[in-house]
Amino acid sequence: MLSASPDDALAPAWLEIPADPNGLAPGVWPASARRDADGELELGGVGVAELRARFGTPLYVLDEAEVRAHAARIRSAFHDAAAAHGTKARVYYAGKAFLSTEVARWVTQEGLRVDVCSGGELEIALAAGVKPSRIGFHGNNKSVAELERAVAVGVGTIILDSAIEIERLGAIAERRGAVQRVLLRVNSGVHAETHDFLATAHEDQKFGTPLEAAPALVERIREIPSLKLRGLHCHIGSQIFGSRGFAESASRMIELHAALREGGELPMLNLGGGFGIAYTSADDPTPIEELADSIVDAVARECEVRGIPIPILAFEPGRAVVGQAGVTLYEVGTTKEVSLGDRGERLYVSVDGGMSDNARPALYGSQYSARIASREGTGAPVLARVVGSHCESGDVVVDHEYLPSDVTPGDLLAVPATGAYCHALSSNYNHTPRPAVVAVRDGQARVIVRGETLADLLSRDAGIAAPGTSERTGARTGEGEA
Repeated sequence: MLSASPDDALAPAWLEIPADPNGLAPGVWPASARRDADGELELGGVGVAELRARFGTPLYVLDEAEVRAHAARIRSAFHDAAAAHGTKARVYYAGKAFLSTEVARWVTQEGLRVDVCSGGELEIALAAGVKPSRIGFHGNNKSVAELERAVAVGVGTIILDSAIEIERLGAIAERRGAVQRVLLRVNSGVHAETHDFLATAHEDQKFGTPLEAAPALVERIREIPSLKLRGLHCHIGSQIFGSRGFAESASRMIELHAALREGGELPMLNLGGGFGIAYTSADDPTPIEELADSIVDAVARECEVRGIPIPILAFEPGRAVVGQAGVTLYEVGTTKEVSLGDRGERLYVSVDGGMSDNARPALYGSQYSARIASREGTGAPVLARVVGSHCESGDVVVDHEYLPSDVTPGDLLAVPATGAYCHALSSNYNHTPRPAVVAVRDGQARVIVRGETLADLLSRDAGIAAPGTSERTGARTGEGEA
């Protein structure tokens, strides 16, 4: 039998052997997460056994009260920080983290606007009843059709990403007799302390325009009658702890903002999002109130030095709103003890999901936590790796975790902090149906995104005969048996 050892060479330095391998670390799990008298995990007042019985596994579970609480807290933090300096703040929910009509309604009811970055996300927001004037539209390669739709419905702000897009949108707005409000996305050159794929303000990447190129583009925007420049936009990355990078980026953007004000009004500065959350007990994200105060203070200082008014500030949190609210439930299928000689031992725990429902560990090397959810384990903590069912050696759900040694097939395993970018990045790899998303609140559970079935997958295969016919969908004329 495996057992934990303080000097286990396979365990990363940040991972401590827990005193209680059943414990739920505050700040990682939703506030409603608790174990009942029998040790079963409850989320939003609903037991995980009930969730498995009603909806199956894998299953995304989203705590509605948690989403709402984070949305309200973030809005208040930035509004209060801005008000302290005599300006206003607008907070957009970054829908790319996870978007459904229900989530869009929750966040807008808590006072947030919505940021979208595709035609599909725009349609979800509109279907949820979000006012178009409270939507921002991002993207480095927005299609003509997407821009046409955005202008037609009256999207409040379109964030321009390139010289080509300036001309494209100007022509569309002119043809429709509209004046479209826009921001120009600028790369501040600040390198966020995060994964390279998540750092979005350095020079060698696809988003935005360099600082030195911005004045010419702003001049061109101002020449086009069908475009109304509202300000600048910058986003330095995602899953960022601390405020130093945000403050430095704000300093550079205010310098540009001040120079561009000489050519016309520039009432807004959007500093993006990217605020980090805790995925493991070792993570220590900066409280949102501290972040808001630090960022707005930095803007205020830079404006004071230059003798200019503080612009309206905008922010785009996504992960910080929904990340902690999500928990994914899996069923354990097999366990396997693996000895690596002098390096130590590891328990492999295979579950019925994997990289198709959480691609982040494979994409970014992201770390997660896990706990037995259907009961309390009684075994001593052992170093474990939770892996999926896909035909891929990189199919890892939780790379490093200490689980009770008696974890066994049939147990429910819960992985917290999966509300952001898990469903959004999900796929049908190995022809695996995507799981449902279930919202929990006050002891009630309901589906907010239906799970896929094998029938759904088969229905898209054009080589399968349509029900009640002998014809294959999409078959070419003349094909068939001789």
